Amino acid sequence: MPTAPTSPDPTMEAIGEAVTEGRTGNTHSARHQLLDLWSQIGVTGDPLHRCSLAHYLADLYEDPAQALAWDVRALDAADAVTERRVQEHHADLHIAGFYPSLHLNLADNYRRLGSFDAATEHINAAKGHALNLRQDAYGASLCTALDEVAEAISRRDTTKRPSAPGPTA
Repeated sequence: MPTAPTSPDPTMEAIGEAVTEGRTGNTHSARHQLLDLWSQIGVTGDPLHRCSLAHYLADLYEDPAQALAWDVRALDAADAVTERRVQEHHADLHIAGFYPSLHLNLADNYRRLGSFDAATEHINAAKGHALNLRQDAYGASLCTALDEVAEAISRRDTTKRPSAPGPTA
């Protein structure tokens, strides 16, 4: 992951603070913070802000239907983010690197909801974008998750993966 932003971005910093809060176990507070930020950003706000916020907010929901709604928003926003905007935030980021994770999350939520055709569509898209992953620990963990979700789809398994991000049941 990048080490330092190209320029300060108070919204991305606020998203990061909420994500940290959620990862420490305070999902209710983190969700509240992110939902407040979402209302400030708005549905037509900066696509990088919308993509990042929605992607992280989805992980704070145990219910796959609620997570799915935010994951769809994240993917839609990613489609509106320009490479230039991503580079303004972090010089070593590329929008193409977002898609494996975004499609993986959609595949996993559709799978958990029993919508296996949609899950297959998104796991295939995630695998197609996986060539854009860095050859590092994050890339390796995402590839492992891709394999786990693909296997669960093939078994028509709707249970939550133990390695999935988000609150524990």
